[in-house]
Amino acid sequence: MRTLTDAAAEGAWSAPGRANLIGEHTDYNEGFVLPFAIQHRTHVAAARRADGVVRVVSTFDPIPVEVRLDDLPTLFDRPDHGIPEWAAYPLGVAWAAIAAAGAAPGALTGLDLAFASDVPIGAGLSSSAAIEGATASALDDLWMLGLTPLALAQVGRRAENEAVGAPTGIMDQVASMLGRPDAATFLDCRSLETQSVDLGFDAAGLRLLVIDTRVSHSHATGGYRERRASCELGAETLGVPALRDLTIDDLPRAEALLDAVTFRRVRHIVTENDRVLDTVQTLRERGPLAIGGLLVASHASMRDDFEISVPELDTAVEAALRAGAVGARMTGGGFGGAAIALVPDALRDAVADAAVQAFADRGFAAPHVFTVTPSRGAGRDA
Repeated sequence: MRTLTDAAAEGAWSAPGRANLIGEHTDYNEGFVLPFAIQHRTHVAAARRADGVVRVVSTFDPIPVEVRLDDLPTLFDRPDHGIPEWAAYPLGVAWAAIAAAGAAPGALTGLDLAFASDVPIGAGLSSSAAIEGATASALDDLWMLGLTPLALAQVGRRAENEAVGAPTGIMDQVASMLGRPDAATFLDCRSLETQSVDLGFDAAGLRLLVIDTRVSHSHATGGYRERRASCELGAETLGVPALRDLTIDDLPRAEALLDAVTFRRVRHIVTENDRVLDTVQTLRERGPLAIGGLLVASHASMRDDFEISVPELDTAVEAALRAGAVGARMTGGGFGGAAIALVPDALRDAVADAAVQAFADRGFAAPHVFTVTPSRGAGRDA
């Protein structure tokens, strides 16, 4: 912080990235998801300033970006606002937080915010939600906004949707805000009701490996938008508010009414919602060793019906399963990013080595393989 200003930080806040155990692209269809916070976090140090300016800087872009508080309410009304994409995340959170709290910018103090993160970027682990959660937590404390964790998650989502322009659902922000060690967050994306679901990985001798393909992706670009548009078309054609309202029994009617591509998109959402519910029930009744088949089925659906996998992701999943993983699937928005593999602790190195070898055999760049641990959500650091 002293490299940004001459003042010492008044505090530090952080928020985690997240891994999604199951439930992909169901969030913006008002369905069900089961993510968990991971140990990788974005940290922000903050200090108040007296000139009515919010200034942000980060270790990955040391050039400060600053905005006057009085300009924040209308900053993102203009498509030519000129804010660098990374800075649009924290400044978008400030913009959305002021609106959510009904605060008058003139009544708030300026801030310096300095960010550092170890959440892998582009791996589908929601580095963006980590920035949003850390920023929202800091602003809520320093500006004394009095917003709930769920309201702060909604602030983050609005920032990502409207300030950054990425049409994501609310899963990432809720997972980052509400994470708990050794547990996942079961979220109903329509009602926003949440339940903490014990994962029991440690007790079962399991670890969750992330196989980062290093194939970059961007949610703000075409593929994600096209999939969302297909889902909206499917819901409209079938006369339901969202695909969440369809069941497996509705699929024959959907196939008769929809073109082949839109039907496949719809089928993925409907079956994925079922898989999330089955996974929650299975974890509670039989434990994590029994969910492998659901993870594998989820990947097949994303590969074949939603068509968001890439050869590197398929290779990671296939290699992990051959080496003894309980289950594996791609995670995140797709078109790159990472796969996850649930593996017995004794096979962790063997699965990692198998993935690296499989990539080499196919001429792909080496993946980055690491373990993620279900961890705590956003908040002020000690």
